[in-house]
Amino acid sequence: MLGKANATPMIAVKDLDRARTFYEDTLGLETRDEMGGEVLTVKSGDTLINVYRSEFAGTNKAAALTFDVDDIEGEVRELKDKGIFFEQYDMPGLERQGDLYVAQGMKTAWFKDPDGNILSLFEGDAS
Repeated sequence: MLGKANATPMIAVKDLDRARTFYEDTLGLETRDEMGGEVLTVKSGDTLINVYRSEFAGTNKAAALTFDVDDIEGEVRELKDKGIFFEQYDMPGLERQGDLYVAQGMKTAWFKDPDGNILSLFEGDAS
C-alpha cells in the first residue's frame, strides 16, 4: 500500500517569484524544476518539495514543513541574519529558550515564509 510509496511535500504560495527568492536565496534550497509558472520544485537534502500557486496559500494554522537540522542554534542565527522572524507559540511540555523551544532530547523553532506558511526547524531524536 502507500507505506511503500514516496511522498512529496506541497507548499501553497500566492506569488511563485517571491517564493522562489525566499526558498532559494533565504533558505538556500536548490530549484530542480518549474512547471508552467505554476509549480516550482525545490530540493532540501534528499527531499523534493513542490511549491505551487494557490489562492489558499498561508491558510494552514499548523507547521507545513519541518527541516531536520544538526545545529539548530546556528540555523536560527543564520536565518535571523537574513531577516527571518521566529514565531512564539505556547506549547505544553516545551520550555521557551529565546527563539527555541526545548524538551528532553529535542529543540524546535518556527518561522513563516512570505505567504504565512509555518515552517520549522527540528534538532533531536524524532522517535
